[in-house]
Amino acid sequence: MDPIGHVVLSSSRIISQCCSHIESQSLGIIFRQSVFEPLQTGILSIDSMIPIGKGQRELIVGDRQTGKTSLDIDTIINQQFQSVLRIYLPIGQKAASILEVYISLSLRNSTSFLVVVFSVLKIKLLFHCLGSECILYFLMILAD
Repeated sequence: MDPIGHVVLSSSRIISQCCSHIESQSLGIIFRQSVFEPLQTGILSIDSMIPIGKGQRELIVGDRQTGKTSLDIDTIINQQFQSVLRIYLPIGQKAASILEVYISLSLRNSTSFLVVVFSVLKIKLLFHCLGSECILYFLMILAD
């Protein structure tokens, strides 16, 4: 979907039951639960050195051509048999490369708990807040 709510792979639009401000305040640190359930990325060196917990927000930042997308894809594929909601926001990538990633994930049946949100150039101003809002929405709706 795009930041306005259009489903990209079809001509339909998501019918929402509620609305929210784009820049709403996130939960404070006191109200958040501590991480008690690990999230395995499938890459042994990362899983042993960097503890990632279920429910954490992870931002992967780095130079070009360093394997950030392949790390994301490996993590999504590793979590395909678990009921873990994954929100993938590729910032600054072309629509063709995002579609290529989505097709490769759908060929591996890894799209059941996956939300892919991408932005075109004219709506890029809303895009930086959308990931946090998606997480807060699913946090309110889902208990886990």
